[in-house]
Amino acid sequence: MNLAAVLLLFAGTLTGSNELESARNHQDRGTLEKIVADLGAKADQSPGAAEAQYRFAVAASYLAEVGLELRDKDLAERIAENGIRSAERAVALKPGNAEYHRVLGTLCGQVIPANILSGFTYGKRARDSISRALELDSKSSKAYLARGIGNYYLPPAFGGGPDKAIADFRKAIELDSKSADAYLWLGLGLRKTRQNGEARKAFEKSLELNPDRVWAKVQLEKTPAQ
Repeated sequence: MNLAAVLLLFAGTLTGSNELESARNHQDRGTLEKIVADLGAKADQSPGAAEAQYRFAVAASYLAEVGLELRDKDLAERIAENGIRSAERAVALKPGNAEYHRVLGTLCGQVIPANILSGFTYGKRARDSISRALELDSKSSKAYLARGIGNYYLPPAFGGGPDKAIADFRKAIELDSKSADAYLWLGLGLRKTRQNGEARKAFEKSLELNPDRVWAKVQLEKTPAQ
């Protein structure tokens, strides 16, 4: 592949990533569904391409996230399970890639709030995948964030809970101080433990880093001052 082709491919990947982030930020379900459909078709056409499987899995995790935000649990569960299959393919193809394990763990964790009875099965799968991601890359802020989100949704009886989640979110911030998502989830964890003042500060920091995130604005507005 010549240099021009490489640059064109990189530009296309970057544009797609920006579009994905923007759609997630604005809870644009229609655009996310289109991106997921397009990347799903590419993944089906290239079953042996780990990166194609990974890109679809990431897009699926974004759509599942927005589904949960909009309280469409059926969408979140369905699309997360679709993403899991591609993430598993990516991991099978390149088992040494920490990020592939991270997105697999993220998707498994997203099934739980959509279907709480799945906590027995998907809770362990999420933990195992994130643990493997951290074994491969102990400085992955995204992996700690994913583990924290899993702990946030997973009841203490299943080994999760807000205190564990908060510790993970703080570690994610320690590793990446510009992670708007980590601050957003830290705010959610703090509010769940009735630390509303600190939660508001975390939401405000998240919005300082990413002013377009609709869900962060909603969470700040609904959090009491004390």
